[in-house]
Amino acid sequence: MRAVIVAIGVAFIISLFGTPIAIKVFTRLKAGQPIRAEGPAMHQGKKGTPTMGGVVFILATVIAYVAGHLALTSLPDQQIAQVEPTITALVLLGLMVFSGAVGFIDDFLKVRKRHSGGLNKRGKLAGQILVGAVFGIVALYFPSTMTDASGKTTNTETVASTTLSFIRDIPALEIGKIGAVIVIILVVMAATNGVNLTDGLDGLATGASVMVLAAYALIAFWQYRHWCADPNYTESYCYTVRDPLEIALIAGAAAGACVGFLWWNTSPARIFMGDTGALGLGGLIAGMAMSTRTILLLLILGGLFVIITMSVVIQIISFRTTGKRVFRMSPLQHHFELAGWSEVNIVVRFWIIAGIGVAIALGLFYSEFLAAVS
Repeated sequence: MRAVIVAIGVAFIISLFGTPIAIKVFTRLKAGQPIRAEGPAMHQGKKGTPTMGGVVFILATVIAYVAGHLALTSLPDQQIAQVEPTITALVLLGLMVFSGAVGFIDDFLKVRKRHSGGLNKRGKLAGQILVGAVFGIVALYFPSTMTDASGKTTNTETVASTTLSFIRDIPALEIGKIGAVIVIILVVMAATNGVNLTDGLDGLATGASVMVLAAYALIAFWQYRHWCADPNYTESYCYTVRDPLEIALIAGAAAGACVGFLWWNTSPARIFMGDTGALGLGGLIAGMAMSTRTILLLLILGGLFVIITMSVVIQIISFRTTGKRVFRMSPLQHHFELAGWSEVNIVVRFWIIAGIGVAIALGLFYSEFLAAVS
């Protein structure tokens, strides 16, 4: 637990004090956010606000992970096997960094062109597929070689599973490695685009991501305390996952980094996370669902992202089939802006919706454990 707390604290401090530096640097580089002409008229006042702020909390998360590992050296001997960096960390941080890199290219092109159209849809889609495929393969083909004090291998799990999962793996839904890679790619695409679509108002995506990442930190730490690979835990209702403490550490670090960034990103925003941050967070959240074996639970845990994404899908289908719009504008947050709601009201109320989804998901997760125990 100490390592997780250290990672959270380090990430928060770096992000809190590093973001003002990023604001000055990006302002000096004239890396201002272009605003879509067809967007809500009130957004034109945000034109020129520094973007690409996601670079700060991505770097803060990586640095905090290293700091958390330094704290792991004081753990008891039977837990020392997790002191060394693992494939789990490579996959999770890789998904965050390289998804963020795709977003950075998009942001860079927007700033360079002075236009809201950055990387084209095909280019962004290709980047998401490539990142999902590469780290999906790594997650499925590198089993753990953790050993106990006697030299016996105690955990041969891979980061991802070849079965679909809800709260645990569902044995009846075996899909094989190729199918699993495809599912991982789809989850990465869905999560990155979901967070990106939610990132339309000051602090909205940041605050919602904090809740989801904090929930994953709790889930992963609970799995660590009831881990099948732990020689001191012999109950049959343990969790078959790989490196849950690593997952909790990274989720906590990312949540802490986002809280520090939110100090400057809340209304009125001094800096935007940009596609750099939105895609980076989406990639990490997808990795969390994959590594904790809770892929289908993500639909509830990230309920706000799902609702906002579906509002866009509904709008497109309705307009193309009937020529009529269901919402004044999509994504959904812009519909309420045009309905007269203030930006702060929308953000706070949407945060409440995000919190409800997180609470329901955590309730289902814990109730499954209680059912297994009984």
